[in-house]
Amino acid sequence: MAQIAFIGLGNMGGPMAANLVKAGHAVTGFDLSPSSCAEAKAAGLSIAASAVAAVSAADVIVTMLPAGKHVRSVWAEIAPKAKAGALIIDSSTIDVESARAVHAVASAAGLKPVDAPVSGGTGGAKGATLTFMVGGEADAFAAAKPILEQMGKKVVHCGGAGAGQAAKICNNMILGISMIGVGEAFALAEKLGLSHQALFDVASTSSGQCWSLTTYCPVPGPVPTSPANNGYKPGFAAELMLKDLKLSQEAAAAVGASTPLGAAAAQLYALFNGAGHGGTDFSGIIEMLRGQKA
Repeated sequence: MAQIAFIGLGNMGGPMAANLVKAGHAVTGFDLSPSSCAEAKAAGLSIAASAVAAVSAADVIVTMLPAGKHVRSVWAEIAPKAKAGALIIDSSTIDVESARAVHAVASAAGLKPVDAPVSGGTGGAKGATLTFMVGGEADAFAAAKPILEQMGKKVVHCGGAGAGQAAKICNNMILGISMIGVGEAFALAEKLGLSHQALFDVASTSSGQCWSLTTYCPVPGPVPTSPANNGYKPGFAAELMLKDLKLSQEAAAAVGASTPLGAAAAQLYALFNGAGHGGTDFSGIIEMLRGQKA
């Protein structure tokens, strides 16, 4: 059993922390939201009065925060107060530059840092089926792996500092592009008089096969568990997809990479979010592609 501090107890962090409690760890949490703290307490966490108080006795620290600026701020605050040699894991999705910067802060304080963003959404967080993409030194990864395995089903070491974030934004750029492609295909099929099931049966076993089709189909029916069957309730919200696509474009600009489809996907999700659909599942963009939402 480890003494774990978990900072950031929202829609993803709360269930992840609860799974660590289920695994037998003593978990102390902190979040600025009183309701998130209350839910975490009901799940078996102890709640600290501050982030610093949460980490003071922790062998392992996990952060799950909205953006790079929040991770930079929190790590700068807690690193000097954490136990020497503690493992510190950031599972937020942030820019690569911020990830590398906080690695340096943690290492200077004698901590073992890894960036470990996740794929799998809120369902994966609740079911402990997340995929973790991990960046960091080999010894830090070895220490983090058994902890991450209690919150997910796949843990991949992607390389050094920031490599986990790089893998996450590349993966989600593929996801955003592919969902738009699948949505366009179904919208076209509807106008051609082709049923959803017919297109699914063909494409899911042919060269059009992809996760956005076979696991997360954006129309009701073919995949009963997809958000399309539940009014596009997330899932993975469109505002989060836009965040990740923006990160991919910032990274592409920083290194001079050409990502024209990634740029187009970011523009389309910006339109969808701008029309007030940021809280809709990202697969709901099919309705904008049909012309039903603008």
